[in-house]
Amino acid sequence: MVGRKLPRTRSSMVGLLSSNRAVKMLNAAAEGKYGVLGVVSYNLETIVACIRAAEAKSSPLQILLFPWALKYSPLLVDLAAHAARSAKVPITVHMDHAQEAEIIKQASQIVAEDGTPAFDSIMVDMSHYEKEENLSKTKELVALCHERGIATEAEPGRIEGGEDGVQDTAELEGMMTTTEEVDEFVATGIDFLAPAFGNMHGDYHGVHNIKLDYDRLQAVQNKAQGRVQLVLHGTNEFPPDIMKKCIDRGVTRVNVNKVVLSEYNAYVAENTHKVPLTQLMETGTNLIQEACERWMDNIGSSGKA
Repeated sequence: MVGRKLPRTRSSMVGLLSSNRAVKMLNAAAEGKYGVLGVVSYNLETIVACIRAAEAKSSPLQILLFPWALKYSPLLVDLAAHAARSAKVPITVHMDHAQEAEIIKQASQIVAEDGTPAFDSIMVDMSHYEKEENLSKTKELVALCHERGIATEAEPGRIEGGEDGVQDTAELEGMMTTTEEVDEFVATGIDFLAPAFGNMHGDYHGVHNIKLDYDRLQAVQNKAQGRVQLVLHGTNEFPPDIMKKCIDRGVTRVNVNKVVLSEYNAYVAENTHKVPLTQLMETGTNLIQEACERWMDNIGSSGKA
């Protein structure tokens, strides 16, 4: 399945993108003023748990895979794509922080069992380059993805930090997104924009250290004027009120990692070799599901499927 390419006729390209499930999902979130969880998924338990949560809450959902998943095993991509298409509610699959052109090209060619791209959307993350190179590479790779009916995301500025599966940018200077950059990145053809406004990947080491520039986020949203949808990165340790402030200022997808995985991680660390593996998996899955359901309520997506 990995090597099979999709047709590239212009009429089919336009048709595929106009009906792209991720675009439709985030457009609906923007109109309804709620957030959609983008759950970073490293394993079967997370994929099963977030889908169960979405079905239980009648909520849309996006499954997020890092390029690590493709390097680890394309079977994990196949699993996510099949699970999303088998769900009772709208679920899409997104490759987050794809930072190499070859990975993006490879991911864009993976086809699900129904003949559509396995990835509904791909983040073309060239933020580790200086701006002009970021823009040129983004434009080229966005065109490639769009030819295959895949929506795209980019990061103007640079969100600091790193997490499991994402290149750490600690050695690079974090740069806030400017309103001028909104126009520049919209011109590359992207569908989603990930603004840098004080958010960071990894841990903040306390809610008191979360310093977000809400005025900047609002200015970015005002400048975007619905031409692209905003997505939120760097939410570790965010309480519900901070998530709500971001959604009120135009955020649609909310990427989550530790806010839904921390209880699972703690349980596995404490109980490995103490309980049967089946129990470890089942209880761990339940903990992730419960966390996802709480956050679906918190960000307003429950009942929106």
